Amino acid sequence: MASPTDQNFYVQLSTNPVRFEPISKATNVFYDEVKRQVFAVRSGGALGVVVKGQDDRQSASFRMEDKGPVMSIKFSHDLRVLAVQRSHKTVEFINFTKGADPTEYSQTCKGKTTKIIGFNWTSVNEIVFITDHGLELYQLIPEKKTLKSLKTSSLNINWFVFMAENSLLLASSSTLGNVLNPFHFRPGNIIKLPKFEVDLPVVPKPAKLCLPERDVTIASLYGLLYIVVLRHQPRGPTSKGAEIVLYQLQKESPAKKTDVLKLNMSGRFAINVVDNLVVVHHQASKTSMVFDIRLATDETDGYVNFHLPVLAPLPIKPVTLTMAGIPTQTGLEMREVGVDLYSPNWVVFQPNIVIDAKLGCLWHVYLKLEPLVTMIPDKNRLIDFLLLRKDSKKVILNVCRQALVPGQQCNLAIIAKVYDQLNQVYRTYLEGEQGAAQGAEGTVSPWPPGSNLPVVVDQSDMYTHVLTPVAEIKDVKYKFMVAVLVEYIRSLNHFSIPVQHFLYELVINTLVRHNRFYQLHQFLQYHVLSDSKPIACLLLSLESVYPPAHQLALDMLKRVTTANEEIIEVLLSKNQLLSALRFLRSVGGTDNASARKFLEAAKNTEDRMLFFTVYKFFEQRNLRLRGNPQFMPGEHCELYVKHFEDLFGAQSFAPMPQ
Repeated sequence: MASPTDQNFYVQLSTNPVRFEPISKATNVFYDEVKRQVFAVRSGGALGVVVKGQDDRQSASFRMEDKGPVMSIKFSHDLRVLAVQRSHKTVEFINFTKGADPTEYSQTCKGKTTKIIGFNWTSVNEIVFITDHGLELYQLIPEKKTLKSLKTSSLNINWFVFMAENSLLLASSSTLGNVLNPFHFRPGNIIKLPKFEVDLPVVPKPAKLCLPERDVTIASLYGLLYIVVLRHQPRGPTSKGAEIVLYQLQKESPAKKTDVLKLNMSGRFAINVVDNLVVVHHQASKTSMVFDIRLATDETDGYVNFHLPVLAPLPIKPVTLTMAGIPTQTGLEMREVGVDLYSPNWVVFQPNIVIDAKLGCLWHVYLKLEPLVTMIPDKNRLIDFLLLRKDSKKVILNVCRQALVPGQQCNLAIIAKVYDQLNQVYRTYLEGEQGAAQGAEGTVSPWPPGSNLPVVVDQSDMYTHVLTPVAEIKDVKYKFMVAVLVEYIRSLNHFSIPVQHFLYELVINTLVRHNRFYQLHQFLQYHVLSDSKPIACLLLSLESVYPPAHQLALDMLKRVTTANEEIIEVLLSKNQLLSALRFLRSVGGTDNASARKFLEAAKNTEDRMLFFTVYKFFEQRNLRLRGNPQFMPGEHCELYVKHFEDLFGAQSFAPMPQ
């Protein structure tokens, strides 16, 4: 169970960080965003390289020859080749099969004055050098320890950012650095997408680099790619503090400015993306804030939407580390030490990584959903927010349940809107399932590929976790409970979702428990409760406490055109055999009816004339079908033929009395 202090934080770091050797004079630390590995390199590798990944399969340790300070180090996608950059001209490679191959090989960039800014693996055996003069794509042939040039692209580059999941590289060009050039990598090819220009609040004279690498990142939000730009001095006299501008990447045209996130404070910021949210950390105030570009906003100029934080800025939940302390006779004494959050030593990587190289820790950033229930008082906005979060169903159901509990009850209008919010998503999900089942070509999902699908809360979830538990609370007034149930049924009908019978049963049972039979009668009469076999059977069971329920059930079964057999069974159970025979004849079921079933029921009544009438009814049927009044051996009616003869004697066929 969450402690009270947990409710004061909505952003937290992972409880088990990846620990590595801290940075020091002898040890340099590097992070590879593609493989998400931390490299601790001691003395240029001569004293060892320790690699820490998300799991043991991505962790390793080895030595390599000290050929000078390491500038960058990264494993290939399959972890079989290590690339090491020690100069601005060359990248060296080491093959790994069973340990490191002692024979290294290298590749020098093209052009005498060209400098390598950095490199990235774009596929298993392909690597791109980003130089100040452009891009150079190479194919690695590890067996031959050689590289083959595949493609080049010329461009004066200031800096770059790379997103491995989409093989997308963004390169800054121009003197100001605000012309951004997107490149997409496919095996053996570099595809240049339309470049675009980032707005600058102030252009210095003489012109110099104004847009640094640290203020730009690439983010995937709801399945779409955005260039995220931090602007420290926003344009306009009414602007307060810094802001973040989102440019949505386009295939055929320049990236389009779509959203602005208003930070309303100044200073040093860092950005993560967590569960399709932009999480902004502010060092000076030691707080974080979250933005959701899918939530409705009132502020727009028709082209760009302006967003405020979903919640007030709050600090990350405090964390501690277990550290070695004072030496004792049995070893080092371990102690818990508080972590300095928002430290100047923090470096943030996408999507949700925070690294403190001096502490030797890598954390993942997470969002805590439970505290938001009390932090966002507007229930409808809260539900909109939660529906877009991964693994939020439990919290959504908790919100729905709390809204019905005495002391926390919301008014019916808010509850009704919540149900509409849930069922709109539910309906869209059902349409998608139906389209997939039918294999419909051209079926378009309302959510972009790769985005988290909104959480689906179906009828079973609501019945099990919300409606039934609340209906069992003594303090909940039955009128309110019935109104809530009817409202949920209304919402399902509004979105053309077939209502499951267990919801109707809950309405009926609630009314019966409080002896509200007149209201139940009205609900059935005006079809608030839809016709179904299970509901009719439930009504039949209520006959002892409400006699009209029997006729209501029969009327319902007649309206359900597939319930003929059930109607017959009900009439037989009440010994209404003549009514059953008349109904059988009215629906054309005489020819296939089981004579034995009717004769047994007639015999059990011990009414001689009733048995005679039923017997003659089936004799007539036999005569009409086969020209002979006798029962076939397969009908197993011998016992009832003998009973008839014992009562009335063996006599020739006579018409059944009308």
